[in-house]
Amino acid sequence: MAGTALIDVRDGVATLTLNRPDALNALSEEMMVDLSAAARELVQRKDFAVLVVKGAGAHFMAGGDLKDFARRLPLSAEARHAHFRALIEQHINTTVKLLQSLPQPVIASVHGACAGFGLSLMAGCDLAIAADDAKFTTAYAAIALSGDGGASYFLPRIVGRRKAAELLLLAERFDAAEAVRLGLVNRVVPAAELDAEVARLASRLLAGPRDAYAEIKRLVAESHDAALESQLQSEAEAFARCTAAADFGEGINAFFDKRTPAFRAD
Repeated sequence: MAGTALIDVRDGVATLTLNRPDALNALSEEMMVDLSAAARELVQRKDFAVLVVKGAGAHFMAGGDLKDFARRLPLSAEARHAHFRALIEQHINTTVKLLQSLPQPVIASVHGACAGFGLSLMAGCDLAIAADDAKFTTAYAAIALSGDGGASYFLPRIVGRRKAAELLLLAERFDAAEAVRLGLVNRVVPAAELDAEVARLASRLLAGPRDAYAEIKRLVAESHDAALESQLQSEAEAFARCTAAADFGEGINAFFDKRTPAFRAD
């Protein structure tokens, strides 16, 4: 790895940092490779219960690195097609699929520019907290691109088909207040309080019932393509698995004891 995507794990919380601050964390080809490698590592690690995705410096991610794109313009149309398809299939798609497969809750910590793949990456997280200085745009259509990283998958599921079409077709910029109104982020806080707010949320999730969280994530992910009958069956099976875990008994006992439950930390 070249250091453009960094993993740090402390006290059960993993942080994946987009690390090209001098370039607004723009997604270079090098970062695509690093992100897929980081995602593979995260899937294998068992030493964290919450993942935070953030950008180094003043921005989350300002979309793709246009300098990298420009370097490919001298290629023939066929060569460009093959090059970018391979990059996306091997690295972007791999990153998204692996992060989606994590049983741990994933929080996006968003400040500054959040554009292009940055918006897709944020949309794929379970929760998103934005600073009040955050600015958003899909960006793709502005340079005659259609989207990647699950933009056309996540956006319709979050904001609805018609609004997703607007965001992708017009590629207009919008602020954090609009992002929370659309449901793209869960809450907006002053920029100076972003790290503390994300840390509080991560601590809350860290103390929660991890098996239940994994079941909730799976159920929510599967619900989009499931018929009601199969979703009800999945809920029944997940519910039953939760009742067989020690955390269920702890939650019930804590309720009657009028205390905060001490869910297992392993």
